[in-house]
Amino acid sequence: MTLQTIVKASKELLDDKAAAAVLDVTPGTLSVWRSTGRYALPFLKVGRKVRYRHADLLAWLDKRTRSTGATQ
Repeated sequence: MTLQTIVKASKELLDDKAAAAVLDVTPGTLSVWRSTGRYALPFLKVGRKVRYRHADLLAWLDKRTRSTGATQ
């Protein structure tokens, strides 16, 4: 992995506030989801910090897209 690749990847990482804004929820909601495992929303731990990849958030939203009101 090159330094350029690492720098590019680190710029794509969002903190909880930015990730919450993308999902239109509060940072507290993300914290609850992480601690309870309610949703399989991918996140990274960097030391004590929690980070999200923007692409992971969009993919998670895409998986939750429904064409009907059915729960299956």
